[in-house]
Amino acid sequence: MNGFKTTMLLAALTALFMALGFTLGGRAGMMLALLFAAGMNLFTFWNADKIVLRMHNAREVDEASAPEFVRLVRDLAMRAKLPMPKVYLIESPHPNAFATGRDPDHAAVAATTGLIDMLDRDEIAAVMAHELGHVRNRDTLIMTMVATIAGAISMLANFGLFFRGADGRGAGIAGLMAVFVAPFAAMIVQMAISRTREYGADRAGAEISGNPAALASALAKLERGARRIPNPVAERVPAASQLYIVPGLARRGDNMFSTHPDTANRIAELERLAQQMGSTTRTGTALASSSWPAQPVVAARPGVASVPRTGARRRPASALDPLRRD
Repeated sequence: MNGFKTTMLLAALTALFMALGFTLGGRAGMMLALLFAAGMNLFTFWNADKIVLRMHNAREVDEASAPEFVRLVRDLAMRAKLPMPKVYLIESPHPNAFATGRDPDHAAVAATTGLIDMLDRDEIAAVMAHELGHVRNRDTLIMTMVATIAGAISMLANFGLFFRGADGRGAGIAGLMAVFVAPFAAMIVQMAISRTREYGADRAGAEISGNPAALASALAKLERGARRIPNPVAERVPAASQLYIVPGLARRGDNMFSTHPDTANRIAELERLAQQMGSTTRTGTALASSSWPAQPVVAARPGVASVPRTGARRRPASALDPLRRD
């Protein structure tokens, strides 16, 4: 099904490029647009993950620079029976995370420093398990391609809005094209990225981490934080919003134009899943074999006193500290 949706997405993108090319340059413009679209489709297939990570200024980390975080992802990947993905940190106060890559062998997971500052140890584990659930369900290719392609369509629409034909009439036609192309690009995002994928990744994340209650708690915190703290990337490229575990742009409610299900509905599903799994407490099993400390993670910043969470004692700066440079 994912392959079929990807094919339909690429076909729709090609048709949009050709239509815009014909509007601006006739048959010659249409052929140039076809060639450009074919090249862009191929480039996006192989490089969409790099584009998205670069868009966020993501920094790859390893066991030397962020040992606890990388070991956490490694443990979860083993539980999920997945190859070890590349791990990235994004220095941003906006709390969010996403997965990308064309298949499990070329996957990457990323989290913002805002997320690490906001969540405790079990919640971080549950969020990263959710992202690995996307990888296991092979959602990442279509999610990443939609984000980059829809953004490109919007940019082309903006270009068409300011285009001036030799006879002076092109601006009006291209302007109308822009008016219709931009909403259609948003529709492609909605059709290609089924919101049921988030429910599927929530369930997979709960199974991988063994802690649906921690994922429910994390979603509630992230929803509040994402609504309060701006996301410059999502504001600049709205199509990127559908990549995240919670929407990158503030919104309320659950409707057909949403990239994500309503968070309250997702939490309710996780609570039902927790009852089925017999795990209604925040004490999960994801880190039972981990070398992490028992207390919640606190990303202490240089020169700022660490504030223990949920009654935890003060401790040295964690290796999860996003500002740490080893």
